[in-house]
Amino acid sequence: MKHLLLILGLGIGLMSFTYQSDVPEIINALKSANAEAVSGYFDSYLDLTLPGKEEVKNIGKNQAGIALKQFFSDAGVHSFDLTSQREAGTTMYMAGKLNGRSRSYNVTLLLRNKEGRHQIISIRIN
Repeated sequence: MKHLLLILGLGIGLMSFTYQSDVPEIINALKSANAEAVSGYFDSYLDLTLPGKEEVKNIGKNQAGIALKQFFSDAGVHSFDLTSQREAGTTMYMAGKLNGRSRSYNVTLLLRNKEGRHQIISIRIN
């Protein structure tokens, strides 16, 4: 019985590791201010809010990637500090600070697991 529980626990642990393996990549893309890498984790359509602009709902992945890249460039984003990360079922929430040339920006991301991969469904920067 003890061995069965150990094997079961190991199996669940490995499944969790596989499930979350892309999360460090998303965080590293933000830390290196690589908007193209971040946009590679966008869902086909997502909600996007950038400083001083209205929220855009259901913006296409490519258009959102262009907007994010432009924001990173204009703001001189150079790093990211993760402040919070929570997961419930297939949904994950991340929050942190994007550090720019002259100020920091609060950022929140909402991700969901789709086909074994996390995809960003909402990004809000203010």
